[in-house]
Formats: sequence, structure tokens, C-alpha cells
Amino acid sequence: MLEVGTKAIHFQLYDDKNNLISLDMFKGKKVILYFYPKDNTSGCSSQAINFKNIYDKLIELNVILIGISKDSIKSHQNFISKYQLPFILLSDSTLQVIKDYDVWYEKKLYGKTYMGTVRTTYIIDESGYIIYAKENVNPSQNPNDVLNFLLK
Repeated sequence: MLEVGTKAIHFQLYDDKNNLISLDMFKGKKVILYFYPKDNTSGCSSQAINFKNIYDKLIELNVILIGISKDSIKSHQNFISKYQLPFILLSDSTLQVIKDYDVWYEKKLYGKTYMGTVRTTYIIDESGYIIYAKENVNPSQNPNDVLNFLLK
């Protein structure tokens, strides 16, 4: 996981509309960058829905919300449509940004070992520095934790 106080790593990824989105597009705004394992799974759906529920408050605070997973653009299109998600989801099928942000780790489930994305949330300030970094976040609680941090 990247540390608070470090410069956020530049990236360019495609969104659900096949637009190339870069972190530099949001200079001058705070950015919530959350990494999650997989579209349409229970934890990831819960996290996305809870972010959707606070999205209007984030807009009022002039904060950009971006979710990143290794899922395809098509998968993101379906996920956004299913839950009417109003924020940006980016596809990192090559794992480049997921690895750059140090959220790709060995995991275990039911005795099997595999590589996967650790659910991690960063907040990047207007100058491009990380001001909040949490890994293994609770998908239901994470959006409210982030909002509470921003309201301090």
C-alpha cells in the first residue's frame, strides 16, 4: 500500500464509455480512488451501492470518485447499469495501476491460494498527494468512513 504523504502515481485507464481517463484530469480536486476485486460480487456491490448513496455529498464537496478493478469495460458497463452507479469505474485489465498502487497480493479462500486485488481506498488531495490510505476496508463501512474523513 502506498503511504500517506506520497505523490499519487499517474495513470491512464479506460472507463465504461471507452474514454481514456487520467488522474491529471482532476488536478485541483480531491479524488477518492478505490480499488476493488470484482464487479457484481456481494462485497463489491455493497461498496458501490454505499458510495452511490453518498455520491451527492461528494459532489457538494467537489470530490471525484473513481473505482478501479481488473474487470473488463463490458463488465463495468453491466455493473454500472445494474446499480445505476453515477461515478467513474476504470478497467485495469493489465493490472498495471493495481500493481503501481500496491494492492495486488496473494490471497486465500477456502484453502486455495491466488493473486487478487486487496480492497483499498486512497484519497488524493488537490495537489496530487495521498492524504488517506486504508487497505482491507469493510465494503459496507468504507464509503461512510471516507465521507467522515472528508468532513473533518
